[in-house]
Amino acid sequence: MTLLELQKQALQLPISDRWRLVQLLLASIQQETSTSPSSTEKPLADLDPWTQSLISVITLDTENATESYVDYLEEKYR
Repeated sequence: MTLLELQKQALQLPISDRWRLVQLLLASIQQETSTSPSSTEKPLADLDPWTQSLISVITLDTENATESYVDYLEEKYR
């Protein structure tokens, strides 16, 4: 599957599923870029600037806060 195909499929998902996908992707990026303190700077520098700007935007500390925000957005954009 190409990136373009993946993007098209992701945009067809309901908003709540897209938010969960964003959270999953951000968590994955955070995990990969913070696996070892000595290698943290290089992987971050290799990321696209737009992607770098997303790191730490969404905190995944509490599931309830995330679900509440998703519920808020779903209600707002109905």
